[in-house]
Amino acid sequence: MTDYLVPVLLFAASALVLRKKENAYDLLLQGGAEALRLLTAIVPALIALLTAVYMLRASGAVTLLSQVLRPVFSFFGIPPETAMLVLVRPISGSAALAVGAELMAEYGVDSAVGRTAAVMLGSTETTFYTISVYFGAAGIKKTRYTLPAALFADFVGFFMASWTVRWLF
Repeated sequence: MTDYLVPVLLFAASALVLRKKENAYDLLLQGGAEALRLLTAIVPALIALLTAVYMLRASGAVTLLSQVLRPVFSFFGIPPETAMLVLVRPISGSAALAVGAELMAEYGVDSAVGRTAAVMLGSTETTFYTISVYFGAAGIKKTRYTLPAALFADFVGFFMASWTVRWLF
């Protein structure tokens, strides 16, 4: 079914344009130009964010920070093994998936750590990535209350993930 989805969408769009008697080629060029403008607004923020994530991981700063914060995670009932996931998830979704896969490979998917990691991945957001991309695309310079509210929501997601695994499984 998915093999036919793109051709059907192209056919439907072409039929709609022909029915309205508009120039399909000009509309296609306008859409491409708008997409390029959006891309030029988003790419610098993406490059800066991905570079920062790579530099933090390569320098060992994230590992050091996760070791320092282990007692805090233990206090809130979050398994200390998931410290790296908690630190990386708000910054990079792909890095968080890699950390989650490593945790599940090491501890098992049915372990408390594996289940906690799975719930954390599903109940939190890549906050800094999302803010930089969407606010950058919209041209918003000041995030105001967005960042504190989003980070608090992430904290609640991390805390509830550990609570959910502890009490339901």
